[in-house]
Amino acid sequence: MFRRTFWFTAGAAAGVWATTKVNRKLKQLTPEGLAAQAANKALAAGHRLKDFALDVREGMAQREAELDEALGLGASADHELPAPRRYAAIENRNDPRYVERSTYSHNRNEDH
Repeated sequence: MFRRTFWFTAGAAAGVWATTKVNRKLKQLTPEGLAAQAANKALAAGHRLKDFALDVREGMAQREAELDEALGLGASADHELPAPRRYAAIENRNDPRYVERSTYSHNRNEDH
């Protein structure tokens, strides 16, 4: 008698477990379930991409600091840049040494 009760209970538990598993899987395969899975994967990919970008940025900053130290550029970052060549040419209209002779137009909206 106990043997039959044990196997009946074991079979009922297995049936409930299998039914629950099948229902969960069917719910995942509905359009809403697939959309939720895709959204979760997109969020996870976005987080991984952000972490990668932060790692790259940190590595770039570290490498730039190493190069600055190796080249001795760390303390002398406040140098003034020379004037652009175009302004030097405008200031020296009588001496056009700095004027670059180009066949291209400076109009950036024009198709070339």
